Amino acid sequence: MLSPDNLQVAVSHHAEEDGQSRIYVLPLAGGQPVLVTPMAPSYLHGWSPDGRMLAYCAERDDAYDIYTIPVLGGVETRLTDTPGLDDGPEYSPDGRHIWFNSTRSGLMQIWRMDADGGRQTRMTDEESNNWFPHVSPDGRSVAYIAYRKGDVAPADHPPNKQVELRLMPTAGGPSRVLAELFGGQGTMNVNSWSPDSRQLAFVSYRPR
Repeated sequence: MLSPDNLQVAVSHHAEEDGQSRIYVLPLAGGQPVLVTPMAPSYLHGWSPDGRMLAYCAERDDAYDIYTIPVLGGVETRLTDTPGLDDGPEYSPDGRHIWFNSTRSGLMQIWRMDADGGRQTRMTDEESNNWFPHVSPDGRSVAYIAYRKGDVAPADHPPNKQVELRLMPTAGGPSRVLAELFGGQGTMNVNSWSPDSRQLAFVSYRPR
């Protein structure tokens, strides 16, 4: 994942030794990767707009929650602490909020919180399991994928499923369907908005 200044790349890397994922940062031009999260597993999801922090999902004490950590290394900060899975954190373009998805209300839904973890607010209340919110560069819209209720368990996001690509206002309100497709895991795990907020890139599979 490219840094906001286009100078660094952050990656989640599964080590051969223990099979656990950790986050590293390295120069885009090449060089030695620097370990950012010694604790594992840690799954990268986003940079802060100022390039100073990383947001990620991590399993600690048998619970998956959302954390942030300085890019230069240091102590990680736990932002969520509720029953169920919290995943998919992504900063808003102004850095004020982190969007994420959570099963705390039953189905997987889209949530938003302050960048320090405060004011955690559910932003969707739909009869579907909603994953991976991505905020447009202009800060006006959020794209996410939705699995049909009953097709998957709320905490699962498998491939090879009929899903919808949906769009909602960042202020909240009804979503609309942009596309119906065969996909799921890997369709839109990370932000893929065009810089002008007019297009989205995503992956659709071919049914076998």
